[in-house]
Amino acid sequence: MTSLVNRFARPAFVALLLSAAATTAALTAQSVQTAQSDPGAAFDLLPMFSTSVTGAYMAGQQALQDLKTDEAARYFYQAAQAEWDNPVLVERAFIAFAADGQIGQAASTAKHLLDLDSNNELAELVVATEALKERRYGAAENLLGAIGQDSFTGITATILRAWALVGDNRKHDADAALDELAESGLEDFLVFHRALMAEAAGETDKAIELAGQAFDNEPFVARIVEVYARILANAGQFDEAKAAIAQFEDQGLTHPIVTVVKNQVNAGQRPGIFASNVQVGAAEMFHGIGVALARDGSLDLSLVFLRMGLYLDPSADVISLALGQLLDTAAQHDAANRIYDAVPMTSAMKPTAIVRVAQNLDALGDRPEALRRLGNIVATQPDDLDAVSVLGDMLRYDEQYPEAAEAYTKALALTGGESPSDWRFYYVRGIAYERAKEWPKAEADFLKALELNPDQPAVLNYLGYSWIDQDMHLEPALEMIEKAVAAQPQDGYVVDSLGWAFYKLGRIDEAVKTLEQAVLLRPNDAEINDHLGDAYWKAGRTLEARFQWNVAASVDEVGNVKERVAPKLADGLTDENATQ
Repeated sequence: MTSLVNRFARPAFVALLLSAAATTAALTAQSVQTAQSDPGAAFDLLPMFSTSVTGAYMAGQQALQDLKTDEAARYFYQAAQAEWDNPVLVERAFIAFAADGQIGQAASTAKHLLDLDSNNELAELVVATEALKERRYGAAENLLGAIGQDSFTGITATILRAWALVGDNRKHDADAALDELAESGLEDFLVFHRALMAEAAGETDKAIELAGQAFDNEPFVARIVEVYARILANAGQFDEAKAAIAQFEDQGLTHPIVTVVKNQVNAGQRPGIFASNVQVGAAEMFHGIGVALARDGSLDLSLVFLRMGLYLDPSADVISLALGQLLDTAAQHDAANRIYDAVPMTSAMKPTAIVRVAQNLDALGDRPEALRRLGNIVATQPDDLDAVSVLGDMLRYDEQYPEAAEAYTKALALTGGESPSDWRFYYVRGIAYERAKEWPKAEADFLKALELNPDQPAVLNYLGYSWIDQDMHLEPALEMIEKAVAAQPQDGYVVDSLGWAFYKLGRIDEAVKTLEQAVLLRPNDAEINDHLGDAYWKAGRTLEARFQWNVAASVDEVGNVKERVAPKLADGLTDENATQ
């Protein structure tokens, strides 16, 4: 389900994602892309508009690009009102309304757009979604049936139409619609919705079979695990449900929605049907596709789909979290926090929402309040792995290294510390120990992380560099760093580690060549410039060495490197002032 967009890259869907922009605008795809990447180009695209309309349009374009959806809706609607018969402006207004969650206004504007442009598929989709919400299944089916399957919106419309048919007690017709769509190569995605529809229609055995197929395809996707376990437990197959959840958790994975079902299953309770009504099932369709769109970089369209999912099922807090995360990626932290704050206290997703709020407070510059909130969550819910992990990370960023290490120790106690995914907790705890100058503990954690994940480049680099920096185990350290560079050849820090290893081993020519590459990859990094300066000095290139030390001093924001290079600039590199 999560790799939906990748699965669309089949012969029948070569133009699928490219057509998405065209189905969301009356402009050409190239014009839309130009306007989004260069709002100033809108002047060239809209020669027929008045200056005030063009200004509002441009402001709306920029706002939507920045995911400031409330501003985008206001500006586009202002422009559309001035020229209400212009499909370009009306289309942008309706999309902005939908992206902002104003689905009623979006549907009303979409209806007017269809009067102007009867072929706008996304407008038809939004109007049909409103009908589905209102349980006018026949109207929804008629609207959706007119949309072909040869566009991204058309594929979505077909799945939504199938849900409308289920709501109209025409499950057989719903299956036929999905069968036709499956011929285009989307069966792996459709099988999940087939399972939901089968259970909603009371076809228990078929639901179990289909959910099992979805689980076999993607056993580590929380929503699929939740649904499969639900369907099994609802049928009284509690052992099978426990096994599915255990397979998920054995990978070190957790998720609140899976934990809720796990607790019900362990208590011998039947969790109840996931798609308790058509609206819930259709909302999950919008959720899955919306997340896939976000991962593909189509953020504005992703917002539209996620908003429509939440419109159909306002209690779908998983969708709320996805919406908030999308806004976070655009640094719209205040808007995201409003969504997180709206998640009810009774929701299984509320602790995650509070963690996200704390992370956003930190991003907005209020780390003390962020740490306070995270501390409260961990105190009241000590088994919340996400909260404990984020608290550890934030304490580490705040240079509270002993406290960070303690948080990571709590996280490892929760996971058991032996899962392959636990390498990260050992790694970050190792960093905290190393920064707290407790090297034996740090070294032990790095080695444990490599035991769990032997080829992890971040751990190989950190441990290898630490050994090199302390003149310990130089040859094994070099091998580690070389392996890390092979995995991440464009990472300037990793390449710097390799260059420094060569320097420590006295292989100066190789050190110079490698550190020059590191500087190209990460220009104006104080540590890397300092290292290159030392290598140049050893190579007899003293003028270039002083230049690099000057650069290091000028770009050092903390002051440690500036203090370190000062005696080198005065006296050159000596045994007393050499970088350690």
